[in-house]
Amino acid sequence: MAVKLRLTRMGAKKAPRYRIVAADSRSPRDGRVIDTLGYFNPTAQPEEIHLDAEKALAWLNNGAQPTDSVKTLLSKEGILKTYHEQKKANKEKK
Repeated sequence: MAVKLRLTRMGAKKAPRYRIVAADSRSPRDGRVIDTLGYFNPTAQPEEIHLDAEKALAWLNNGAQPTDSVKTLLSKEGILKTYHEQKKANKEKK
């Protein structure tokens, strides 16, 4: 099973809000999810991003692939930098 970290759309028409979720890559956008990592509100000023960093790092360490939009959100929050630093440290230990 290929797991993706992606956005699912919530909210009303013309007022989108998104949940950041871990889901099977074959399931539909708003379909079944494995785990919810946080939410993203692009209509708020400034944009609201709430992410559980521990869950996101756990999913990345287990091989989940983020979509392009989620990858930008993870990098804004500094989670990708932490992930790469952990990966580098683990490689140096071996």
